Amino acid sequence: MNKTSVIAFAAAFLVTVIAVKLLIPVLRRLKMGQRILTIGPAWHMNKQGTPTMGGIAFFIGSATVSLIFAIIADGGVDVTLTLSIAYVALNGLVGVLDDGVKLKRKQNEGLSAFSKFFLQILLATFYVIALRANGLVTTELYVPFLSKSVDIGRLYYPFALLFLTGFSNAVNLTDGLDGLCSSVTAAVALFFAVIGMRYGQYATSVLMLTALGACLGFLVFNFHPAKVFMGDTGSLFLGSAVSAAALVSGRATLIFLVGIVYLIEALSVVLQVGYYKLTKKRLFLMAPMHHHLEKKGYSEVKITFIFTALTLAFAAIAYLFG
Repeated sequence: MNKTSVIAFAAAFLVTVIAVKLLIPVLRRLKMGQRILTIGPAWHMNKQGTPTMGGIAFFIGSATVSLIFAIIADGGVDVTLTLSIAYVALNGLVGVLDDGVKLKRKQNEGLSAFSKFFLQILLATFYVIALRANGLVTTELYVPFLSKSVDIGRLYYPFALLFLTGFSNAVNLTDGLDGLCSSVTAAVALFFAVIGMRYGQYATSVLMLTALGACLGFLVFNFHPAKVFMGDTGSLFLGSAVSAAALVSGRATLIFLVGIVYLIEALSVVLQVGYYKLTKKRLFLMAPMHHHLEKKGYSEVKITFIFTALTLAFAAIAYLFG
């Protein structure tokens, strides 16, 4: 890890800690409190009113610090990093809008699924077009374990759009317990930061180092019992950050290994909905998977530990054999 990496990580961590510290009383004063679904675990009701939209701190701690490093990059402004920051920040703003609607309506339903997906696809489309127009990505896909890439031609475009929006929403689903999304995403960010440095991908390494610093800085206040929640503002920001970093690294498919928790969470929801439509019965006690484990008696801290450890284990596999 070079000097630039240390500074990027440390700056994002410190700025995020300060930002969250200052945000919490402001969010309380504005009555930006989380509403808890009555269908959820009963013990979550004591979280009612905890400040949400704390993910705003990621804009300050991760996006701003990344933008500074994009501007001061060797050889001039780093276009890949600049485009990635814009994409991530705009997705974060979709989260801000979603959280804003929830708070205004005083319920847990924000933007409609169609509206949110449409905005995400639109942003992903502009992002991929901009990357391709500047020759910053190819139509090749890296094949894990074979250490080779395969050119999939025009199929790359639908893949990229579904990849970006899919993982962004999967990360969003992971945000349901104190410290869970922050911890898991910190592990994923660490992996891609290392991958970025290993293969000389400046944009990937900087974006993920600042995301890592921001996640750890946020965890200071978000670990159980949480003093603040990130909301969709934070989870959509982080989801777009890890998927964008993976895409521009040239090794996007590695996220199918290191992002195993995201996949489990998303798949549990898909299976739950599909199974219920077919049988009118529930496959899991509650979805996503972290709530099923809660219903089974696992504590929030234990689930967060297990999911983070699982992510680190798969990250090691991806690094050694991917």
